[in-house]
Amino acid sequence: MSRQPMDRLGKLQRAVLETVWEMGEATVRHVWERLCPGKEVSYTTILAAMQRLEKSGWLRHRAEGKTNVYRPTRTREQAGLNSVRTFVERMFDGNALLMFRHLVEEGGLSDEELQELQRLIDKKRKERPK
Repeated sequence: MSRQPMDRLGKLQRAVLETVWEMGEATVRHVWERLCPGKEVSYTTILAAMQRLEKSGWLRHRAEGKTNVYRPTRTREQAGLNSVRTFVERMFDGNALLMFRHLVEEGGLSDEELQELQRLIDKKRKERPK
């Protein structure tokens, strides 16, 4: 059950996963009704997407009568952290400092964003053992 990186999921699979994260757990019908109020995507398409997400390790289900209730195997935060690690590894050869340097020097960050980064750095310094 190898988990496909989130950035490799298709648009529909990401939308389904986001919906299940928002709902906590959901049936195919719940996701279909939330994502496709105009029925522009079929129920079976959502079912197939959820089954693929389960097969790739993003969702798991339990049976409630004849209905499967799906829930995520990881939180959105855990998935995001893994995606960031994968991105840093691929784009910056694992060097997070290069990524931050690029963001600060080329990212067009606002004063508020730079202040927030400084607050995060200061907080991290205080947390380190002396």
